[in-house]
Amino acid sequence: MSNDIPGSHQAEVHSTSAEGFNARELRNALGSFATGVTIITTRDRAGKLHGMTANSFSSVSLTPPLVLWSSSLYAQSLPAFQEGSHFVVNILAHDQIPLSNKFAKQSDDKFIDVDHIIPESGAPVLIGSAAHFECRNEFRHYGGDHIIFIGHVERFAYTDKPTLMFCRGGYIRGEPIMQS
Repeated sequence: MSNDIPGSHQAEVHSTSAEGFNARELRNALGSFATGVTIITTRDRAGKLHGMTANSFSSVSLTPPLVLWSSSLYAQSLPAFQEGSHFVVNILAHDQIPLSNKFAKQSDDKFIDVDHIIPESGAPVLIGSAAHFECRNEFRHYGGDHIIFIGHVERFAYTDKPTLMFCRGGYIRGEPIMQS
């Protein structure tokens, strides 16, 4: 089949069968889907703040207002998210790459030098994010090597800042394309 669309370019196609595919190739294929970058935050029973960078965020329902995100079963802060009554999904703005990188690494206190507030729910809201959703931890589902958290949105706020996105192994700036 030829590609006769004006202005288009031929892309190298990688394909595989459903049997015995390479995990790295699967990861590369999944990386073709651009995702937003978030930092999910919570507070454990002892009052310690926890957070992790995640790109697995999605809306589930408007009525009731539900969102989801997932964590590796091997994440250092997973117990805090499992026991916490609330979490906050902080959607990062395009200028928050250093924050994304900081929360993607293991550390005893990721909140050092990070501007945040603690709302009534107790889970931290990061200052400067493009949006945030304060959620009651509603449901958990296990899927492979991850756990899926579903939260009931209790409060949210958003700005018109361009968002930080991730695609094909790198950060990109998320903002509307001007159409004529």
